Amino acid sequence: MAIGSASMWPMLSYADTYPSRPVTLVVPFSAGGPTDVLARLLSERMGAVLGQTVLVENVTGASGTIAGMRVARAAPDGYTIGIGHWGTHVLNGAIYPLQYDLLRDFEPVAMIANGPQLIIARPTLPPTDLKQLIAWLKDNPNKATAGTAGPGSGAHVSGVFFQNLTGTSFSFVPYRGAGPALNDLMAGHIDLMFDQASNSLSQVRGGTVKAYAVTAQSRLAAAPDIPTVDEAGLPGLYIAYWHGVWAPKNTPAEVITKLNAAVVTALADPALRQRFVELGQEIPPLEKQSPAALGKHQEAEIEKWWPIVKAANIRADL
Repeated sequence: MAIGSASMWPMLSYADTYPSRPVTLVVPFSAGGPTDVLARLLSERMGAVLGQTVLVENVTGASGTIAGMRVARAAPDGYTIGIGHWGTHVLNGAIYPLQYDLLRDFEPVAMIANGPQLIIARPTLPPTDLKQLIAWLKDNPNKATAGTAGPGSGAHVSGVFFQNLTGTSFSFVPYRGAGPALNDLMAGHIDLMFDQASNSLSQVRGGTVKAYAVTAQSRLAAAPDIPTVDEAGLPGLYIAYWHGVWAPKNTPAEVITKLNAAVVTALADPALRQRFVELGQEIPPLEKQSPAALGKHQEAEIEKWWPIVKAANIRADL
């Protein structure tokens, strides 16, 4: 009994003093992008709860896989954690030959936001609603072009899912990121995009692109005039760039609990909630913010999306 009690002292002491220095939050994309914006809003409030600075570190490249490796191989002490989303922690596992396992090499901390996509088009595209768009695509097979942030990106996979559900066909045009693709859409060089609401909502409001539907079961609070896919005539096209926070595998449970509490407290802040809404993000209900809930959701998303990606033979090399 004495040996067992003594062996508990280091962990108890560590949990009691954590965090004693700044925590690094690894962001898998460049500064200024949708994920980076969410990370910076979250990190400021998490730091206030933890009593330590939460530093944002942008580790870019290979659709987030380099950042994934950085977190997976970090010391499991709670001082290096990562933010990711549907693309980095679901799709990448079916697209890239990863050097880490998306489920076994991470500890879920919390889901922080659910961001549905918008089906958008250049303003001059003839169809005025989603049903007309589907009919137009069927009448003009392989003539339309859809911009993506690269092979295997969320926009690419979303377009494949849309084609599967509607029986339409069009070409994908890969770009080095969603920003350049959106610029070409506004300029009329491409026809369509399946884009994160947080990325294109301001352009929809400004009239430089038009939106046919939001890929969710409920309308966006920030854009209540955009119908859901159910309302627009394509039920079941549910796609969301949900974001979560993970720590390296074997991070002590007590540390995960502290990190989760910091995230939950941050998400309860009215100012943060308002900013998330303005960015087209939906904060999950409290019961969905637990580590277990994030883990279950990630597993369910892998089961849904990996067969779709693999059937379309979407592959990319690191």
